[in-house]
Amino acid sequence: MSQRQVLQVFEQYQKARTHFVQMVAELATRPQNIETLQNAGVMSLLRTLLLDVVPTIQQTAALALGRLANYNDDLAEAVVKCDILPQLVYSLAEQNRFYKKAAAFVLRAVGKHSPQLAQAIVDCGALDTLVICLEDFDPGVKEAAAWALRYIARHNAELSQAVVDAGAVPLLVFCIQEPEIALKRIAASALSDIAKHSPELAQTVVDAGAVAYLAQMLLNPDAKLKHQILSALSQVSKHSVDLAEMVVEAEIFPVVLTCLKDKDEYVKKNASTLIREIAKHTPELSQLVVNTGGVAAVIDCIGSCKGNTRLPGIMMLGYVAAHSENLAMAVIISKGVPQLSVCLSEEPEDHIKAAAAWALGQIGRHTPEHARAVAVTNTLPVLLSLYMSTESSEDLQVKSKKAIKSILQKCTYLPALEPFLYDAPPNILKHVVGQFSKVLPHDSKARRLFVTSGGLKKIQEIKAEPGSLLQEYINSINNCYPEEIVRYYSPGYSDTLLQRVDSYQPLNN
Repeated sequence: MSQRQVLQVFEQYQKARTHFVQMVAELATRPQNIETLQNAGVMSLLRTLLLDVVPTIQQTAALALGRLANYNDDLAEAVVKCDILPQLVYSLAEQNRFYKKAAAFVLRAVGKHSPQLAQAIVDCGALDTLVICLEDFDPGVKEAAAWALRYIARHNAELSQAVVDAGAVPLLVFCIQEPEIALKRIAASALSDIAKHSPELAQTVVDAGAVAYLAQMLLNPDAKLKHQILSALSQVSKHSVDLAEMVVEAEIFPVVLTCLKDKDEYVKKNASTLIREIAKHTPELSQLVVNTGGVAAVIDCIGSCKGNTRLPGIMMLGYVAAHSENLAMAVIISKGVPQLSVCLSEEPEDHIKAAAAWALGQIGRHTPEHARAVAVTNTLPVLLSLYMSTESSEDLQVKSKKAIKSILQKCTYLPALEPFLYDAPPNILKHVVGQFSKVLPHDSKARRLFVTSGGLKKIQEIKAEPGSLLQEYINSINNCYPEEIVRYYSPGYSDTLLQRVDSYQPLNN
């Protein structure tokens, strides 16, 4: 046998391996093939091919493993059990850029499923190697490493801390300054997932100088990048007043308000979330949002979108209004109440209706003027029907009830209260009658209207426990009128009159 024939055997073997690994990588892209591949023992075969002498076979084997592990946590678990991770980590430091990208993809695919699988990656020493990859000259390697680090960090504070301790944050900040958009996106996303868990981790991101660079990129035209940047700034802002102030000091206003008009729904939602996370902390931060036109811009944004995109804006209005009378009035002046009323009536999802109900309660609870601003939009009957509906979620019922009570206790606008005399359950009716008992003694015009509209008659029909608060309110109202008027509208009075007619003896001339 000639030398050429001997070498031909090796060439055929190499071609077979190459064909096999390429086919497996291709088959792994289709969900219907996954179970068959797993049952055929593909994991152990791919593990062997990771050590192949041919670099392209190694890379394709890693790619196939990544696709399999990405599919579900059982396959990701199989990668861990087959002892594949140590081999990947070793090769990640030694091999070329193509292999590094494929290996980092496997780590990302394993780590994304659960904290336990992410911990397995940490335990095999992958973090140090991934952080070194963030310094690689190839942007694709940096991107692949940032993806893997992000999927590890997102699970919990402990894993995030491990990523921080490995020195990832300063390098991720360098990555957001690179020209490649895809690298900027994943670096911003990784910083967001690190910052979200605790004030300490968010402070680490701030200390690395991330906020200033993120804020500068809010004008970038790329929508996916903007929504990652807005998310990262939100995750920093949410933890404390100090962190929120650091984000504000990076001069995000008024630039962030332009994001509320973006075509991309995620950009709108994340911009609203960022403003909410800032405004919720203190009256001063809320006032800053008002002064920059933030409240009006958020109200416009709520009007231009639907569903969950509206939710952070709705909550932001509630937080601003909750701080003080003046801030609640700023929401009213910016026409926030009609927009919230629309959300309450239009939105099909109970959690969005509940947020709108809560926000309206925060606006209306301050003074009679605030309560009237809510009442004139015909919001109270909607809140009442949501509270009484058996189809409403428990949270929606609770928030609707609280909103009704807090608005009613300040409301002196009687035309809005009167329908409640007929429809409200006893626990709400008490507050309605209480408001009438406060207003009627001081308003003669209202007293007259209360009679002609049938309100006084309805009051006499209410059955209250003797000595109860409700009975005291009814007595206060009755004391506003002559005794014969009260008698005239009392139930059974017409029968009494008829009895008097029957028993009356005509006077004889």
